[in-house]
Amino acid sequence: MKKTNIETLLSHDGKKAHSKGAVVPPIYQNSLFTMKDWDDVDKTFDDRVNNYIYTRGNNPSVRVVEEKLAKISRGESAKLFGSGMAAISASILSCIKKGDHIVTVKNIYGPANSLLQKYFKPKFGIEVTYITGTDINEFKEAIQPNTSLIYLESPSSVVLSLQDLEAVAKLAKAKGIKTIIDNTWASPVFQKPLSLGIDLEIHSCSKYIGGHSDVVAGVVIGGEKDINDLFTKEFELFGAKIAPFEAWLLLRSLRTLKIRMDQHQKSALTVARFLEKHPKIAKINYPGLESFPQYELGKKQMTGYSGLMSFQLKTDDLDKIKTFFNGLSLFQIGVSWGGHESLIYAPAISYLKELSKEQFEGMGISLGDMRISIGLESAEDLIEDLDLGLSKI
Repeated sequence: MKKTNIETLLSHDGKKAHSKGAVVPPIYQNSLFTMKDWDDVDKTFDDRVNNYIYTRGNNPSVRVVEEKLAKISRGESAKLFGSGMAAISASILSCIKKGDHIVTVKNIYGPANSLLQKYFKPKFGIEVTYITGTDINEFKEAIQPNTSLIYLESPSSVVLSLQDLEAVAKLAKAKGIKTIIDNTWASPVFQKPLSLGIDLEIHSCSKYIGGHSDVVAGVVIGGEKDINDLFTKEFELFGAKIAPFEAWLLLRSLRTLKIRMDQHQKSALTVARFLEKHPKIAKINYPGLESFPQYELGKKQMTGYSGLMSFQLKTDDLDKIKTFFNGLSLFQIGVSWGGHESLIYAPAISYLKELSKEQFEGMGISLGDMRISIGLESAEDLIEDLDLGLSKI
């Protein structure tokens, strides 16, 4: 039988969760699951990973989503969390111990960086080396005898730089180092890091997987052994579970994920090409543009591009920057992205609060850098809105 296409996988839900032929699986809105007798309890506790005991562990509404996410990502197993940060924290904790060393890229998600610098470093003596990640030799030079983890984000936050995932995975495996990637930007539709050798893949399901700006959730996907170990330790003990109803909303959203990602990509490419030629834009970062420095690497390891991009205004006058930022009508102002609505955010606002001056400058971000998320509105209307806003500066 030929391999099933992603559109079909997303449209069909797990039959185990169905009840009385329901075309949509029911919501198992219960806290615990009862058992027949003493022996049943005893047997169930021997395999907590695969049995239903208490919704802090497993729940049928959650499990059907986990199985679908694992399948479309070409992983063996997946674990849903109550937020993307819960997934990030748990996955990193599963790979490190006191005194270890982590190699990561400079432009990772701000709260993830704060976790490394403000929590793991002072509490557990974890050392972190930051690199641009655009050259495999940087990884080779950064690795130390106590390096236990390489943490990736490709494309990375704001600047959208890429890492050669296959080359990094090969290097890490040769040295017994675990690899984790935040794959939220590309979604499971456009990038399959596990197929390239990465150990664990993270998504903020609040973004494209949810897609409607009404769910906060996260997921870690990987090999069965890694996910089972994470389940019995970092997941079960820290209790960052997702509610059955939120899992059901994700299941609803997954049915249209491929369709939505195709539209996000189509509109984003149109908007990016407009911005690329605009005289008031100094630089645009979008891997789908042929002018993007790592365009060929992107084509090699991704099959498409999402709706998130950044660009730099050709001015450092804060009043002009604010005039543009505040002057758009279709782009709402918000810190998240990946939903049906188009959003704008100035990364400098939060990064200046989360990072030291030296770290901020090292990320290559200025006050004039804007991040926009292209939603599902008409690309023509979005371009008109941006053009009007740019004309004001």
